[in-house]
Amino acid sequence: MKILRRYLLRQHLLPFVFALSALTSFELLRQIAKRLGDLLGKGLPWTVILEFFALTIPFLVAITLSMSVLVAVLFTVSRMAGDHELTAMRAGGVSIGAFMRPLLLAGTGVALVSFLFGDQILPRANHRLRNLMSSIYRTKPTFSLKEHIINEVKRGKISLRAAQIDQATYRMRDVTIYSLEQSQRKRVIYGDSGYVAFAPNREDLALTLYDGLIHDYDSEDPEVFQQTAFERQIVLVKGVASEFVRQEQSFRGDREMGICELEENRNDAVREEAFNRRKADLTERNGLRGLVGLPPLAEDTDSVVVQGPGLYCRALAFLKRVITPEELEAQERERPVSRRPRPDAGPRSPPAEARSAPQIVTPPRPRPVRASEVRVFRDREHSSRVRAASYAVELQKKLAIPAACIVFVLVGVPLALRFPRGGLGLVLGAGMIVFAIYYVGLIAGESLADRLTLSPFLAMWATNILMGGLGVIGLVLERRAGTVPRGRARRQQRRAGAQ
Repeated sequence: MKILRRYLLRQHLLPFVFALSALTSFELLRQIAKRLGDLLGKGLPWTVILEFFALTIPFLVAITLSMSVLVAVLFTVSRMAGDHELTAMRAGGVSIGAFMRPLLLAGTGVALVSFLFGDQILPRANHRLRNLMSSIYRTKPTFSLKEHIINEVKRGKISLRAAQIDQATYRMRDVTIYSLEQSQRKRVIYGDSGYVAFAPNREDLALTLYDGLIHDYDSEDPEVFQQTAFERQIVLVKGVASEFVRQEQSFRGDREMGICELEENRNDAVREEAFNRRKADLTERNGLRGLVGLPPLAEDTDSVVVQGPGLYCRALAFLKRVITPEELEAQERERPVSRRPRPDAGPRSPPAEARSAPQIVTPPRPRPVRASEVRVFRDREHSSRVRAASYAVELQKKLAIPAACIVFVLVGVPLALRFPRGGLGLVLGAGMIVFAIYYVGLIAGESLADRLTLSPFLAMWATNILMGGLGVIGLVLERRAGTVPRGRARRQQRRAGAQ
């Protein structure tokens, strides 16, 4: 069995490495073909362009790892079944369970690597890539202006559309500028012609328009509208750099966090959700009590108990304490305490006759129900629930995607045994179908969980459970089939039995 296990692992190693390299290279070439034109148009240094595509590789590897396991299993098992090696193993007393053990062991090893890769390397790479993309976006936006397309000159603030753009002189025809810098007031500027140029400080962008109109809208009052005609209008967009300047931001999205950070942020969101729920309920009850003249209820100060860090996060924290040195803290010199009495020192407690006098406590005046205040707390509660769900979805995804490496072994083996002579067509066709179904289910589950329709666990693990169950059923059927021949040999055996 040791020789057999080594043989099986060796037969799977080369297809796995080849599939991982080929799939990652194919996706990388697709990204290069999609993004290279925009990056070269901004005049970036070649080192920045190489860094951009290098930072996209971890995301691609996280996707192609599990797919490579499926391709390797389909290719190797179908080839061994077609060459009757599996028939010889079964004749020698090797069951499907013994045949599956080394494959499941290898799949578990790849799943562990995928888990550590997705928790430690991928979030850091995504964070650096987002910072790099933000810096690239601010570099020479005039190079990326395209005709008949709404181009974002300043993200979320200024957009521009032009029918004609001369890339040599940056003169434009039939220009429309959408200004969303103010939340309440919206402005749309129409110009017959114009041009784009940088201000003398090389940081601001000047959009000069000729012969046009300015339309001002009020988003809160639809009856307010103002129209202004102009012969020459200059729109100054501040903070748009003309050279590449690297910027670092400390903010991290949910895809830029590890498991421990996701757990911490999810717990904070759960606490905030419970706090706003209590505030909304208390405001409603006190408002109703105030209507009937009852005193208001006291606010509940008990904190919400949430699940603490898991064993994995505690182990990482322990390793961090062991490996990294402790942070030094500056100590202040103790100041001598003055023993002189203060000039205003006196008895703090009231006199005895004042203490013995009865105290009259006036209850607080009841407040009417404030629907706007309750609505604010309800909106905050809902946003906290949505944020907690997004963190929980990303947390479950970091566990579900590595587990797919084991699920694809369970699916790939019975599928390859069912079609032993499928060859390369089986590998490509079945592999793409299974992988497409898996990731469509993953994306659909994530969308439903973000909208609070499904629980994060069910949304991320439903596809794994479904495919794993189908794989186990297929293995049971193959085990019952035993060494019964397939195809033409089976039909010949039926005919002989009938005769």
